[in-house]
Amino acid sequence: MTAKPAAAAARATVYGYPRQGQHRELKKAIEGYWKGRVTADALVETARGLRRANWQQLVDAGVHEVPTGDFSYYDHVLDTSVMVGAVPDRHRAAVEADALDGYFAMARGTQDVAPLEMTKWFDTNYHYLVPELGPDTVFAANSAKQVGELKEALALGHTPRPVLVGPVTYLLLAKPAPGVAADFEPLTLLDRLLPVYAEVLGDLRAAGAEWVQLDEPALAQDRTPAELNAAERAYRDLGALTDRPKLLVASYFDQLGEALPVLAKAPVDGLALDFTEAAAGNLDALAAAGGLPGKRLVAGVVNGRNIWINDYEKSLATLGTLLGLADRVDVAASCSLLHVPLDAAVERDIDPQILRWLAFAKQKTAEIATLARGLAQGTHTIAAELAANRADLASRAGSAITHDPAVRARSAAVTDADGRRSAPYAKRAAAQRAHLGLPLLPTTTIGSFPQTGELRAARADLRAGRIDAAAYEERIRNEIREVIAFQEKAGIDVLVHGEPERNDMVQYFAEQLTGYLATQHGWVQSYGTRYVRPPVLAGDISRPEPMTVRWTTYAQSCTDRPVKGMLTGPVTMLAWSFVRDDQPLGDTARQVALALRDEVADLEAAGTSVIQVDEPALRETLPLRAAGHAAYLAWATEAFRLTTSGVRDRTQIHTHMCYAEFGDIVQAIDDLDADVISLEAARSHMQVARELAAHGYPREAGPGVYDIHSPRVPSAEEAASLLRKGLDAIPAERLWVNPDCGLKTRAWPETRASLENLVAAARTVRAEIPSA
Repeated sequence: MTAKPAAAAARATVYGYPRQGQHRELKKAIEGYWKGRVTADALVETARGLRRANWQQLVDAGVHEVPTGDFSYYDHVLDTSVMVGAVPDRHRAAVEADALDGYFAMARGTQDVAPLEMTKWFDTNYHYLVPELGPDTVFAANSAKQVGELKEALALGHTPRPVLVGPVTYLLLAKPAPGVAADFEPLTLLDRLLPVYAEVLGDLRAAGAEWVQLDEPALAQDRTPAELNAAERAYRDLGALTDRPKLLVASYFDQLGEALPVLAKAPVDGLALDFTEAAAGNLDALAAAGGLPGKRLVAGVVNGRNIWINDYEKSLATLGTLLGLADRVDVAASCSLLHVPLDAAVERDIDPQILRWLAFAKQKTAEIATLARGLAQGTHTIAAELAANRADLASRAGSAITHDPAVRARSAAVTDADGRRSAPYAKRAAAQRAHLGLPLLPTTTIGSFPQTGELRAARADLRAGRIDAAAYEERIRNEIREVIAFQEKAGIDVLVHGEPERNDMVQYFAEQLTGYLATQHGWVQSYGTRYVRPPVLAGDISRPEPMTVRWTTYAQSCTDRPVKGMLTGPVTMLAWSFVRDDQPLGDTARQVALALRDEVADLEAAGTSVIQVDEPALRETLPLRAAGHAAYLAWATEAFRLTTSGVRDRTQIHTHMCYAEFGDIVQAIDDLDADVISLEAARSHMQVARELAAHGYPREAGPGVYDIHSPRVPSAEEAASLLRKGLDAIPAERLWVNPDCGLKTRAWPETRASLENLVAAARTVRAEIPSA
């Protein structure tokens, strides 16, 4: 194909960029600040240097317009709350006393004040801080961060485009503040919020912004007529401002659907849309809406959420079609590059042949620039890049790693019976109670215990050859013995081994399964300073040998109490990896489920009576539009049951989920047929317990009473109060007592105190139950 040059020269841009730095400099500086080892001035300077480096890298790659304002110390939605003055009353004094410390208090809490609720950013593993709003909320503009970063970029000679969370998405992400009626709708505050956005836009214009991007990904979900009317009103009013920058409204993660004609007709200057397969339909819908005459279109044709190389010819064909639908077409990734690692070129342990298939943020910016050049100047100017791209795509398609006949044959032979327990829950529950002999309100933890500096040093020493495998394993045994001893002394009923040997709940398993690749530097932000290295799921999956049996069995040998076997479920293994895009997700999930099924069988054969298969990503991966829910939940729940259904009645299957809107998938949680589920509930004030009760959930559940994403230690009375709320919804004979999530990120002193208080709370409330 030979593309004609675009009438208005196409430019390259991105919506946002990874914040952490090549060596996670931001994480280290922030955590150093929290510990008092880094000053505020030093933290600010580190952040400024990272922004400067990011912008320069983008410009060097050929990006014409760089984003500003997307950089964050913790979370961009929290930054928006600060920008509009939506600071909760309980944090206002701290923010007024010290803006930076108050900001972190909202994110993490203090010993005396709870943080904001945290949940997932649409269908990603990025967590945002949920705005708390009510009818008495008073907004006030504070554009200091946004204006400051804009001026930094301008001073360096760049062409910047400030990026803001749009007003409609901000309100749709918000929840009623504590004490506000649960049926309060934050969107009713739109008319109060728009003047604040107008003031911020005016400040940015005065500071030199030509364009400002307003992100509205919430409009890629199913929206009511009232919500669409709110979007129409918001952009009618903002577009009518006389002294404003040009407005680029961006949406991503799915197709805009009924919101597209609303935005296309709005008096804004451009739209940024997702044109990857995830948003199939945007192109036809844009054409049906009459295109964007006289407006700018930023076309997200490079996948901003996965790490596979772009198909240049396919993207150029899409771009060529779009040329006739807008006054100007620019090229971008489909969303912020926040969701991918920084640079594939620094990976040294991945086969060079496979490395050719991967594109991290730096490589994606190069792809965007190449496509923009081909669109603007003709494909003959990128002939060499097109040839190399074709060869790399063919290399991947023909690779043996992507196709294992034995794995595919086993997957094809699965029957419905393979995904069903042999007895109904009531019969299983009786067998489990008789076998385990647990008290009313049994206590447990989610799985991981603090990953100390000593443990990380031991892994580093092993990799560097400073210690041998025998010395490393002795350190792991010592850690397991200490964790078991602490739990016994604290009075916990069902123990865990603490996972000291595991680097990450997905990566640990990926490193032991065929078809997966692990990166050394592929860090991606999950929340705050928490970064993960999602493995790359590149081919067919199988389990060569047991992965967890050895350490679980050793832990059980240290105690007479039951020790849970701990596994990560198939949906989460997909969601928290960069999953292959060359076959349906359901097919890949079934392969992972069969590998995990073998592990469950081996754990049970080794004497493990309680096995937890975590699926925190089940809600996260739910398609944004309801039309896709049924098909997704069918294969997702089937994969979990396929993993767990081969055990005896007396073997108790647990699962765990955290930080998501569980009310959307209560029926799917029921369909998993797990015997016990533990869920995050502390920050959301036991909302999930009420949702389970409303559904009539028939099995056992542990809504968390200890928020592990905050360094504060909840008192025994605080945990007991939450537990009583849980009892209002779930009968005592089916209620467990546990933290919200794993304890890997916490320090030992707060962990000990918090778990001791959790056990004390369980004993207190247990004594209040007449039948106990």
